[in-house]
Amino acid sequence: MSTSMRAVELVRFGEADSAFVTRDLPKPVPGPGQVLVRVMATSVNPLDLQTRRGDYRDQVALPAVIGNDVSGVVVETGPGAGDFQPGDEVWYLAPTFAGQGTYAEFHVVDQALVARKPERLSHTEAAGLALVGVTVWEALVDRAGLRAGERVLVHGGAGGVGSVAIQVAAALGAEVVTTARARDHEFVTGLGADTAIDFSVGDYVPRVRALGKMDVVLDTLGGDTLSRSPEVLADRGRVVSIVDIPQPQNLLAAWNVNATYHFLFVRPGREKLEALGRLVEKGELRPVIGAVLPLADIAQAHTLLEGNTPGEARKRPRGKIAIAVSQD
Repeated sequence: MSTSMRAVELVRFGEADSAFVTRDLPKPVPGPGQVLVRVMATSVNPLDLQTRRGDYRDQVALPAVIGNDVSGVVVETGPGAGDFQPGDEVWYLAPTFAGQGTYAEFHVVDQALVARKPERLSHTEAAGLALVGVTVWEALVDRAGLRAGERVLVHGGAGGVGSVAIQVAAALGAEVVTTARARDHEFVTGLGADTAIDFSVGDYVPRVRALGKMDVVLDTLGGDTLSRSPEVLADRGRVVSIVDIPQPQNLLAAWNVNATYHFLFVRPGREKLEALGRLVEKGELRPVIGAVLPLADIAQAHTLLEGNTPGEARKRPRGKIAIAVSQD
């Protein structure tokens, strides 16, 4: 058995076309309580773009293998790792900035973070759901406590997180309002949104308010979304943001509605994956995969996610960009 693997390393911060190099690296070895997984698929997330650009350079020592999503097959278990056996198909979200990332043929992870892959999902679909799904579950369920009958505003409904958030919110029994460009309205209502509002035309706030007060707002876009959320919130409404705040914002208006704000940096965990898996198996959740590229084309995947593909007028694919790593 080979002791090496192919991996893509981030060798310099900056533009995608000069940031990555494909190399042979030593295959990791599972320690106590860990499993070694053959990575069948991973995916590219905004966090990866930020890491590549150097936003977290204090936490990333170059060269580094980055990436967080995995769907794959267990090939070896470490001492005390009895939850899985070689051959088990699994999926998980790897810890951020903790050891080797997932742009590689093999990955080692603590078994406590791993769940069995839903049978209804392919490996590319599972890899495309891991980080965004866990993010949405933590945002809407663990933080916002979204309940049946409540009204939620999901910003950016056609994106990777937004497309999952619409489905999860609908499965929870909430009324779902989302912002998306007009060309995406049929797509987001097909996912379960009750109402879609074009945020690119005029001021979206009066159109949201006309629908009634929002119990929960999920911010996936940034900008002035946080400061404007109190204008659409019900009393004791909740706002969850998953984006960085590049500059201070005035949130004093939130006092008038007794709003609660949550700023989320997702935490991996088996329980959230299992909850998502139950929705998948019931047919209430399906990841949207906008493109699948091979591991060697990581730079192209980053460019595509940024919307900088030449001739595409900054057009991102809907949903997630998955990376096919290994083949059966």
